[in-house]
Amino acid sequence: MVARSHTVAFQGVDARPVEVQCAVSPGLPAFSIVGLPDKAVSEARDRVRSALSSMAIALPSKRITINLSPADLPKEGSHFDLPIAVALLSALEIIPPDAAEGAVSLGELSLDGSLVPVVGALPAAMTAAAEDRTLLCPRASSAEAAWVDATQVIGAGSLGDVVRHFSGQAPLPVAKPGEVSLAPSARDLRDVKGQERAKRALEIAAAGRHHLIMIGTPGSGKSMLAARLPGILPPLTPIEALETSMVQSLCGLLDEGGISRTRPFREPHHTASMAAIVGGGKGAKPGEISLAHNGVLFMDEFPEFPRTVLETLRQPIETGEVMVARANAHVKYPCRFMLVAAANPCKCGYLTDPARACSRAPVCGEDYLGRISGPLMDRFDLRIEVPPVGFTDLDLPPSGDSSATVAARVEAAREIQADRFAGTSTRQNADVEGTILEEIAAPDPEGKELLLKAAERFGLSARAFHRILRVARTIADLEGTADVRRPHVAEALSFRISAKVAA
Repeated sequence: MVARSHTVAFQGVDARPVEVQCAVSPGLPAFSIVGLPDKAVSEARDRVRSALSSMAIALPSKRITINLSPADLPKEGSHFDLPIAVALLSALEIIPPDAAEGAVSLGELSLDGSLVPVVGALPAAMTAAAEDRTLLCPRASSAEAAWVDATQVIGAGSLGDVVRHFSGQAPLPVAKPGEVSLAPSARDLRDVKGQERAKRALEIAAAGRHHLIMIGTPGSGKSMLAARLPGILPPLTPIEALETSMVQSLCGLLDEGGISRTRPFREPHHTASMAAIVGGGKGAKPGEISLAHNGVLFMDEFPEFPRTVLETLRQPIETGEVMVARANAHVKYPCRFMLVAAANPCKCGYLTDPARACSRAPVCGEDYLGRISGPLMDRFDLRIEVPPVGFTDLDLPPSGDSSATVAARVEAAREIQADRFAGTSTRQNADVEGTILEEIAAPDPEGKELLLKAAERFGLSARAFHRILRVARTIADLEGTADVRRPHVAEALSFRISAKVAA
C-alpha cells in the first residue's frame, strides 16, 4: 500500500503541486527520499524520525521509501518535512488516508515535533484552492495563507496537533487572516526647502508610474526627495497587494501574516550584486526589482552600480517581469516597478556648481555619466537637474503643497487611469503602448507640431517620442482634462530635454 499526501514546490511566485508518496515495505531497515530532493529535503528523514520519537511513535524495522512526484521537478526547502511526516503517518495507519490526501501541507519540523514557520504559505494557499484542498501549515504561517479565502487554512503548532486534528480527537480551528496595515509616511514634501521643479517631477512620476532620474551636486536633496515618494503614492489595490505579498511571502517578509497596503520602497546599495538586484542565487530567489513590484526602486549613486547590473534593468523596465535563468532553474518573477535614480553630475560631484568648479570639466562629467548607457537613459521618462539649495533658502518657511495634498491629486489621476484601462492588463499611463497610446494621448495640432519639431531638433528616438506622449497624458490627468494640449506636451518635453541631463 502506498500512502499519499500533498505539498508544493516553488518556481518563482508559482507553487507547483507535488504528491508525496510513502511506501513501507519488507527489507533491510532504511529511510530514503527520492525525487530530486536538495540537501534540506534529504535531511528531513532525521527531523521526521526525531519528531515521531518525541511522540513515542517508533518506526517499523522495514524499508521506508518517500517519493516526491513529479520526480523530475527539483525539490528545495525544509517545508517538505510536514508532508513527508503526514504521508508516513498515513502509511502507518495513525491518521486516515483520506484526511492526508485531502490537504496540502507544508512546514518544517523541530526535533521535538513542533512546527517552524516557513516561507511561501500564501502561494501554497493559492495552489490548495485551485486543487480544492485544505491547507495545513504551521500556526505562525497560517495568518498570511488565510488571505486566500477560497480554501480553508489550518494552523498547527506541532505534529501532535496534526495527528489529533486528522484523527478527530481535537480538531483545529480555521485560521483567520492577519491585519491589513497601511503605515502612514512621516516624511512630508514640505520638509524639502525649494526644489519646486523636482517636487513637480515626483508628482508626475507618482501619478503615471514614470521612471525618473535626478542629477545634482552632493547635498542638493536628491535622496531626501526620493524618500518622500511613499507619502504621495496611493495605497495598493487589493489585486496589487496580493501580487506584492506573493513575492514577499517567498522571502519571508510578511510580518505576522499581515498584508501591507503600503507600496514597497526598496533602496539597494550600489555595491549590490546582480543576483541581489535582478534575482538569482540558491534557488533563483527574487531580487530587489521584484521586491519593488508595484512600488519604487530607488537607486542612489546610480553610475556607481556595476555596468552589468544596470544593463540588466533594460528589459524588466519594458516588460514588467524578469526571467532569472540559471543552469538548474528558469524562474519568472513580476517586477512592475517605478525606477527612481539619483546621480552626481561627475565623479567629484561639483561639475554644475559655479562656486566649486570641477577642474576636469567637462570630461569628468562625460566619463562619469557615460557609465549610464544611452538605451538605459532613454528609458527615463523624466530627467531633472537638482541644483544646490542656498543657505538663505534654508531659513525660509515651508513652501509648496504637503504630501497629503499631492497624494490626493495623484490618487485622482490614478483613478482616471483605472477607469480608462478597465478590463485590460494596462494599469498606468507608463504601461500603455501601440494604437491605444495614439488614441488616448494624441495631442492637439499645436502640441503635435511642437512635439514633431522637438523630435527633429533633438533627434529623439521612437521610444522617447512615445514616452513624452505618456508623460503629457499624465500631466493632463493631473489637471483632470480629457485632451492633451500644447502646454502638457511642452511640460513633458521640458522634463525630457535638458542640456545637462539629456543623454
